[in-house]
Amino acid sequence: MAIAATVPAAGLSIESHAASPKTAVAGLALLAVKGKAPKTGYERSAFSDGWGQLNGCDLRNIILTRDLKSKTYRDDCKVDTGILLDPYTGKTIRFKYGVGTSSAVQIDHVVALSDAWQKGAQKIGADKRYAFYNDPLNLLAVDGPTNSSKSDSDASAWLPPNKSYRCAYVARQIAVKLKYKIWVIQAEKAAMQRVLQSCPTQKLPIS
Repeated sequence: MAIAATVPAAGLSIESHAASPKTAVAGLALLAVKGKAPKTGYERSAFSDGWGQLNGCDLRNIILTRDLKSKTYRDDCKVDTGILLDPYTGKTIRFKYGVGTSSAVQIDHVVALSDAWQKGAQKIGADKRYAFYNDPLNLLAVDGPTNSSKSDSDASAWLPPNKSYRCAYVARQIAVKLKYKIWVIQAEKAAMQRVLQSCPTQKLPIS
């Protein structure tokens, strides 16, 4: 069930200033490299007790509206049907709201909550964790089974099967981790560097 609180403005865009890196390669160079902290104390509710709301609509449906094409609606907010060109697999998925069908399209936290928790989110405070959970920059509509297979993996353990999307995926992870001061482990940084070798001018996304 969606919670009534609105998404903090800080959760909706990356602050722009002269020092902001423009490319994923430059952004990756700014990320701290450390080991994982213990997972002790991790709970999904430490970030958000369900989807936040923006302009009266919950974030799940906002992301479905952003990422799906040919949409129909059950009401002013809730997406009933649509078509997703899944970035993770390259497949075309026909979404239909309902028990047994909605899960075909899931909303992925590009930087997984558990991964973030073990790499700095324990220390950023409840408000920033709430913004992290509900930030469109960190949310993508994707193929449900593929999202489940990703689980809480970082880039050293999982990358999208669709190789043409890997540069954009890694860039989005870097942008999110920079924004919320989440670090990377050495194996994760190396995996990101390998991906970015093929796209050194890949820009960091903003939401």
